[in-house]
Amino acid sequence: MSLSRRMSVDRLFETRNAFYIGNYQTCITEAQKSATSDDEKATKKIFLYRAYIAQKKMNIVLSEIPEGTKDVALKAIRRLAEYQNSAKRTKVLSEIESELSSPIKDETYMLLTSSVLLDANKPEDALQVLYECTSLECHAATVQALLRMDRVDLAVKELKKMAEIDEDSTQTQLATAWVNLALGREKLKDAYYIFQEQIDRHGATPLLLVGQSTALILQEKFEEAESLLQDAQTRDSNNADAMINMIVVSAQLGQPSEVVNRLIAQMKDSHPSHPWTRSFVEKEEVLNKIAVESSA
Repeated sequence: MSLSRRMSVDRLFETRNAFYIGNYQTCITEAQKSATSDDEKATKKIFLYRAYIAQKKMNIVLSEIPEGTKDVALKAIRRLAEYQNSAKRTKVLSEIESELSSPIKDETYMLLTSSVLLDANKPEDALQVLYECTSLECHAATVQALLRMDRVDLAVKELKKMAEIDEDSTQTQLATAWVNLALGREKLKDAYYIFQEQIDRHGATPLLLVGQSTALILQEKFEEAESLLQDAQTRDSNNADAMINMIVVSAQLGQPSEVVNRLIAQMKDSHPSHPWTRSFVEKEEVLNKIAVESSA
């Protein structure tokens, strides 16, 4: 189905698409426009809350969704918001793990639960949750889980399923770019141009710019990557992925150690629960321990 045809039949296209490319404020704006049916209203509310979480505005979500809600989708959204609080991570993960033997068959539940599991570095469990979910977004989440497991071969197969459903969709195109980044070599240029095509079509966002920068970093084009990351940080100075890539680029370009250390400190301060930060801190603690033992 062509892009123009999809837009004509899907009243939620702008809301969904803005979320997928990382244009969260536009997603929020579109989601707050009047709906013509209860289903449309419910879906808009789901994307509205997901966009607020992406913007790290968890308090809005937690204040509007009651703790004891019986709505499966809203419960999953609230739990994702709670998971962002490091003090509640263990509790949330424990709840999710208790449900793995019989996961709830709701798309929002499957997507957001798998998102938590991926963040907790449990891609196998994420795949288990996504197993019976057939939407394009679930297929895209499955691709991410498989890439996290370094099963690029299976990710390619999953991508083919997405192409059979809708080859031109934003989700399929972005998933193609992710797979191309994993495949490397000549596919890196293809990944770069996929992100560029999305920028040309929908406008630049930090998510798309960071994707492009990753393709350039893997081609060792660090100065070009730095320019894109500066653009991404101008749009969102607190974007975690932009910070991570900027740390890599700054180190590769031989920036003074204080510049790199400042970026690392910013990442620790702004995103203490991010998988990159947790991994870095763990390794830092191991090295400090070795240094202490060596000097004893």
